[in-house]
Amino acid sequence: MAVAELSSSYQTRLIKPSQLLSLSSRLSNHRKFNLQCRPRTTPRGTGICCSVAPNEIQTPVAVPTGGQSTKPECYGVFCLTYDLKKEETTKSWKKMITIAISGAAGTISNHLLFKLASGVVFGPDQPIALKLLGSERSFEALEGVAMELEDSLYPLLREVSIGIDPYEVFLDAEWALLIGAKPRGPGMERADLLDINGKIYAEQGKALNAVASRNVKVIVVGNPCNTNALICLKNAPNIPTKNFHALTRLDENRAKCQLALKAGVFYDKVSNMTIWGNHSTTQVPDFLNARIDGVPVKEVIKDQKWLEEEFTDIVRKRGGVLIKKWGRSSAASTAVSIVDAIKSLVTPTPPGDWFSSGVYTDGNPYGIAEGLVFSMPCRSKGDGDYELVKDVIFDDYLRKRIKLSEEELLAEKRCTAHLTGEGIAVCDLPAGDTMLPGEM
Repeated sequence: MAVAELSSSYQTRLIKPSQLLSLSSRLSNHRKFNLQCRPRTTPRGTGICCSVAPNEIQTPVAVPTGGQSTKPECYGVFCLTYDLKKEETTKSWKKMITIAISGAAGTISNHLLFKLASGVVFGPDQPIALKLLGSERSFEALEGVAMELEDSLYPLLREVSIGIDPYEVFLDAEWALLIGAKPRGPGMERADLLDINGKIYAEQGKALNAVASRNVKVIVVGNPCNTNALICLKNAPNIPTKNFHALTRLDENRAKCQLALKAGVFYDKVSNMTIWGNHSTTQVPDFLNARIDGVPVKEVIKDQKWLEEEFTDIVRKRGGVLIKKWGRSSAASTAVSIVDAIKSLVTPTPPGDWFSSGVYTDGNPYGIAEGLVFSMPCRSKGDGDYELVKDVIFDDYLRKRIKLSEEELLAEKRCTAHLTGEGIAVCDLPAGDTMLPGEM
């Protein structure tokens, strides 16, 4: 049986079937290789994990000589040792960055991971390491994802590791894309969903706080994403609050599409689009500050009733309509919006434009209550950071709609106080179901 030669600090040995049970508890969070593979000739000092017979133990074990390692094991061809510094010099590559993704075996990730690996997100000279977080139930699916990444031969994808322990998977992560969340089941109230997913994000926040890069950028996708992001950041006090984002970029993209359709232009003519508030049916697509080919939307689309009623309604319910048409929630467009959100932070914002992101409200210039994660207009210099846009205008209609979303998020905050360290939870959520269809 072939085993991995991981590094000089590891010793390799064969494990007999009778030894597996006693070893399993120590290694329960380490990936188990069951990939049948052909022998390969590799350079001296490298190794690759394979199993050769189905009736043999299929777990190659590397025992650390200096105590158990907290780093997840790599996958397949990504276990090869290589000299990245030499490759950086010869190919002018940047320093490798580490990206952790939760819910990595899901349909959104199935679209997202290959965009990340291809270089379209961080650039054609940026090597990356992917760390994929799943659950015990999804572990074999994670192996399948890793196999597909392996077979795709992406030159920029230098490392892939998979695991079910966030304290291992988030180790040294510079980006954390938190997609995994439990959908709402039949009869489940929004308060129940807030509690169930809030516990997941509290744990992930603690893990990020313990092992991730101190400047890790976190994008929360799992719903209810605004409050999940708030819970996550409250459990990660050593990471700047500005580094946490709730994804509202898909809502922004949908709003741009509808304005372009109504105006009879291509969507790239629409700019300065803001989604205010919560990722729910209280969200506020802002047509007051948006522009079409540099001209205020209200001067191009003069149908005020359409803007205030139909436009807003279409954007809020777009996901539900898609589900009825296709029988599934949006995945590819969500992955694209995650890519857009990342690129907005690593690429300078075009002069005069901005983008939407759910960010922490402390110090905001709009009068929105502090201590929330609220979607607002942002600009970036391309360094991963952002600043809130100050040159926006408000009218009574916009302020009234924003206030409703603010009240909802304050109620969600009170309902999850037990997860943010702010006391006993009191769930007084607004009447009516404001949950978006994608949460169902």
